[in-house]
This record gives sequence, structure tokens and C-alpha cells, in this order.
Amino acid sequence: MKELRIAVLPGDGIGPDVTAQAVRVLQATAERFGLRLALSHYPVGAAAVASAGDPLPAETRAAVVNADAVLLGAVGDPSLDHAPRHLRPETGLLALRALLGVYANLRPVAVSDALAFCSPLKPEHLANVDVLIVRELTGGLYYGEPRGRQDGAAVNTLRYSEGEIERVSRVAFAAARTRRCRVLSVDKANVLETSQLWRETVTRVAAAYPDVTLEHAYVDYAAMRLVAAPASIDVLLTENMFGDILSDEAAVLAGSLGLLPSASLGDGPGLFEPIHGSAPPLAGKDVANPIAIASAALLLRYGLGLAEPATAVEGAIAAALEQGARTRDIARPSDRMIGTSEMGAWIAELVRSPARRPLSLLR
Repeated sequence: MKELRIAVLPGDGIGPDVTAQAVRVLQATAERFGLRLALSHYPVGAAAVASAGDPLPAETRAAVVNADAVLLGAVGDPSLDHAPRHLRPETGLLALRALLGVYANLRPVAVSDALAFCSPLKPEHLANVDVLIVRELTGGLYYGEPRGRQDGAAVNTLRYSEGEIERVSRVAFAAARTRRCRVLSVDKANVLETSQLWRETVTRVAAAYPDVTLEHAYVDYAAMRLVAAPASIDVLLTENMFGDILSDEAAVLAGSLGLLPSASLGDGPGLFEPIHGSAPPLAGKDVANPIAIASAALLLRYGLGLAEPATAVEGAIAAALEQGARTRDIARPSDRMIGTSEMGAWIAELVRSPARRPLSLLR
């Protein structure tokens, strides 16, 4: 088998803590399935500003475009909140997405029976929840020009083209065909011209997918429905900023941001990351929940085309939770809490030997 190149960008805060466990799980997967993985580490975000004066240095840029897939940790540091725009960690993240052309962000949200107690929602609202959020990632308000501040005013520009909407819509409809064949498209077409174009374009694309049911919804109604009747949603398709907000809201279904992975796909190497933030106060304390290393499963499936190893990682995560593995964000008072590294080791061991109960549980 050919060598598969993975660029690892640990990021900031708890990013390195969580990414280290994702790497551990990928290495266990390589051992079990005989994969040849070449993992190389590069700075991004605040870490890159500290080491190279640039949130996305030239070395990192070169590495990611030549990789087969990119594993990314959380990015962000409050100490740079008031830095010039070109030195903000988030600027590096936006530049990374643009560089790779990853226009479709997939965020799966499912509720584990073992963790249903973590959500503040009533159990009857969580039954059969399996949502895939498809977010447009390289257009909209975050990338629009002109932008800036002058004379006590600030401007950001919201722009979308038909082509940008068409391509992410096709991703959503194709995904729906492998699921329950329903797409909920979210916009604000009663107010925004860009949303009117969004609705028109999505409707046109839907004609090529007659087996998929399309429903349109305003973003405020979609936000309410996501918590009031989440099981009614199959694939939720939306633009960049709305998707950013709704996908974080969806974390309330699973019970913790630390549980949710994402895959960002385009025409080149895919970008795979957890959706949680960098949480600097938790960095290096071995307390962060690394379950969003499910991003490693998405990397295997979508980035490298390896479905069986991806399923093995997902199965190992589910088994660890069923066996009682709990970091502090998902633990009840009666649970024995474990740290970031032990959770990662637990999942890695289950990847290697799915039938064997890890020894850490027997202590």
C-alpha cells in the first residue's frame, strides 16, 4: 500500500492535547489494518504566530497542499484578540480553508444512548437523533469584501454566487441519498437577497435529486426546530455564518462540544477537526474530552477513502462510552473520571483489539 501523508496541525490551547490522541488512534488503526501513514506536524494559529510571526506560515501552507489529508486541532488564543487582523489565529484558519478550497463542512450530530443524560433536553426529544449539518465554508460574511472599520463604523459584506451555492448543495443532496433522503435548507430569504439567491439555487439543484425531499426554513425557525424536534431533521444545509452558529447549538443534543467532529471537503486535501474551541485554561491539564477524535474516522473515510478503518474507530469510540469511559465534561458524580490521554489510550486499544476490555477499567 502507498504511503498516506497526513499533515497534523495541533493548533492552540487544548488543540495539541486532543490532536495527540487522534494521532494515537490513527497509529492504532494503521497497526490493525496495515496502513502506511506518514504523519508530520506543523504550526497554525497562535502557535504559528509565536514561532513564525504568521498564523499560517509558508511551511505549513506547503505541507497541507501536498498532503493527502489534514488533521487540525482547535485554533485561538485570547491574548491575540486585539492583535492586528493579519496576526489573529482565526485569520490563519480562514486562510487555511481558502487555501485548500474546502467549501463543504460536514458536521454529524448523533446522540449516544450512553450519554443521553448529558443533554439538558428531555429524553423523548433525543430519540433517533441523527443530523448531518452541511455548512458552506469558504463564502459568505466571513470572506466578503469590502470589510473594515472607519470613522466609528464597521463593514462586513455578505456575498454568495450561484456556483458556490450549487456545489455545496450537491454535497448535501448526495449525502441525503445515503441517509433518509431529506434536506432542510436554511436561509433568511424574507430579508436577505443572498438568501433569496440561496433558496432559488438550492431549489434548482434539488430537481436533479427527485428522490430527496427538500424543505426550506428561515434560520430562526431552524434554530428552534433543532432543539424542539431534532429527530425530524436529516441533512441540514446552510450558509457559512448560519452553519457556524447552528452547528454549535447542535452540541446541546450530544451534550458536549467535545464530542463532535467535522470534515471539510473540496477538490483537494480534506480538513478534519473537532468543532470545539481551544479552551486555553484547560490546556496541558489532561482534562479535555478527546472524543471529537472521531474526526480521525472522518479523515479515514472521506480523506483517504478507507471505510473499514473508519468504522473501526467509530466502533471503538462507541464501545469506550458504553464501557463507562468518562472525561469530566460527560461524567456524573458516580462515574470514575479519566483524563484526555487515558481516554485516547482506551479508544486506541479498542481499535487494536475490539473484543478486549481495556485494563484501565479494571482498576
